[in-house]
Amino acid sequence: MRAEYRYLEAVRRVLRHLEETQADAIERAAHMVVDALLHEGAVFCSEIGHGIQGDFLNRAGGLAALQPLSFGLNVTDPVARCRADRPRELDANREIETVRAALRTGNLRRGDVVVVGSVSGRNVRPVEVALVCAEMGVRTVGMTSMDYTAKVEALHPSGKRLCEAVDVVIDIGAPYGDAAITLPGLDVTVMPVSGIGFDVAGWMIWERVMVMMVDAGKPPTVFMSVNREGGQAYYESARQRFNDLGC
Repeated sequence: MRAEYRYLEAVRRVLRHLEETQADAIERAAHMVVDALLHEGAVFCSEIGHGIQGDFLNRAGGLAALQPLSFGLNVTDPVARCRADRPRELDANREIETVRAALRTGNLRRGDVVVVGSVSGRNVRPVEVALVCAEMGVRTVGMTSMDYTAKVEALHPSGKRLCEAVDVVIDIGAPYGDAAITLPGLDVTVMPVSGIGFDVAGWMIWERVMVMMVDAGKPPTVFMSVNREGGQAYYESARQRFNDLGC
């Protein structure tokens, strides 16, 4: 007996949503990226839920120009074991200070583009990334679930969610809570679809970027798999081309 996979239909719903409702937003996002690359700007991908940004970076058939935007804060300040559990103040300002310090000391410049994502859109870090970028003249593309974010409160002190802080919003089509399937015998929905929405929406943007740049007579640098015959040499030459041209 052939098994029934409800998840496949849930994925198809996400794909239909992206195709039927998000084409205009994806086109605007692609235009922003192309505008940056054709005017000596750079394009970065910040953190996206569950590490999805890794699928866009340094990939065979992907844009060499797309670079990671990541940061962290390492502190070395040991205390005696008896002091380890002292209560401390935890608030959004710690995260905000880290984001601001990182973005203002990095390579971001006016006219660049940053892609950032959050399924719920409520968390402090992605919102603060978008707000600092706006202050710096850096344009932003935010990927989020509008159904999800409409039902939650922002954690950022500004009261803003990601969709309210970015220049272009891509609705990835995940449901509230992300999990998309109800199974008899379980009291929670199962099988998240945000990863599919993030990934496909991102590649839709990158495809349009490639097409637009070719049409403009400025074909972008694209990587080839190193596991193909001649792939390693092609990759190295593509990396050199990107470093020489910036796109």
